[in-house]
Amino acid sequence: MADIAAVLGRLSPEEFDGLRALGPAGHLPRHLTDALDRAAGGPGAGRGYYVPTGSVSATGGPHFVLRSDVSGWLFGSAAQVPQV
Repeated sequence: MADIAAVLGRLSPEEFDGLRALGPAGHLPRHLTDALDRAAGGPGAGRGYYVPTGSVSATGGPHFVLRSDVSGWLFGSAAQVPQV
């Protein structure tokens, strides 16, 4: 798995802000899981950066959140993403 800073650094500013707006335990909407996949290398590649919560949406799809170390990096004191 690539390092957290490198993957989050490949997100657009809007995608990065979207993650920050959700908070450390917010459910990730599809466009943000897709963005993490793209930033990590392609379809499904970001799955190491987000995990299912065990609950499902009204449509039956799983809810995803950032993995705890990714969330800690993003919301902790080390949250510094290189600007592109």
